[in-house]
Amino acid sequence: MAAKIRKGDKVIVLTGRDKGRTGEVFEVRPDAGTALVRGINLVKRHQKQTQNQEGGIISKEAPINLSNVAYVGKDGKPTRIGFKIQADGKKVRVAKSSGVEIDG
Repeated sequence: MAAKIRKGDKVIVLTGRDKGRTGEVFEVRPDAGTALVRGINLVKRHQKQTQNQEGGIISKEAPINLSNVAYVGKDGKPTRIGFKIQADGKKVRVAKSSGVEIDG
């Protein structure tokens, strides 16, 4: 199935601790049905020191279920995403609320 939420999309969190906050998706894990959103669902993790990284307690993003995020349309409101086949046979994502094509 085609991905409705993709890397680089601006999304809003619908439920949970970060409800109402927005961020950019920087990784999608389709097999697990989750995504990593910059600045959302931060957790503290203990990290061992390596040559490149400092050790100690760090904050990092944890995966959030795709059902708990919604795409933010051009108007700044959350919207669902559908698909439309163009005349040339290309499949594009479409915002359900406004009918605007997301990627052209």
